[in-house]
Amino acid sequence: MTTPKLGRIETVPALDRPDLLAAPVAAALRGWAHAGRVGVVEIDPAVADTAAMAAAYEIGMDTGANCVVVGGSRAGDERIAACLVRSDTRADVNSRVRKELDVRKASFLSMDRAVEESGMEYGGITPIGLPDGWRLLVDTRVLDVEVAVIGSGVRRSKLLIPGSLAAELPRAEVIPYLAG
Repeated sequence: MTTPKLGRIETVPALDRPDLLAAPVAAALRGWAHAGRVGVVEIDPAVADTAAMAAAYEIGMDTGANCVVVGGSRAGDERIAACLVRSDTRADVNSRVRKELDVRKASFLSMDRAVEESGMEYGGITPIGLPDGWRLLVDTRVLDVEVAVIGSGVRRSKLLIPGSLAAELPRAEVIPYLAG
């Protein structure tokens, strides 16, 4: 099976390069039936942020998918979700995400906490290999992206997956209008 390609970005099978993956990402891919459709590419960590990556590789912002971590609580019960949204949109944290989590107020998890609990680097957090107990909310528009660029858990690489495959990620909940 060939791995995804996008513009100048050519990938190798992600499991062939575990050195380019955070440990929880590699572990999750090893147990996922669709791992063979996931490619990885090594990049300069300086261009790991979405806009820099898009400019460096001459790809559209609509090809990326950002994973942001949001939390809130209700009656002392903390609820955390990773939200996967297209890079040219923003997660609607104050309305849609808050309603999905059923909390009064939702906010982004602090960088330190998201990094520590996910086992991934800031700027590389991905929906693959998330901690148990975290929900995964996927905006429907991600599924329409032919090849989506997502994090690999580390800043020095990116994963490429068919956008439709995001619906098959473990614990994925596909949500319309998750992003604005």
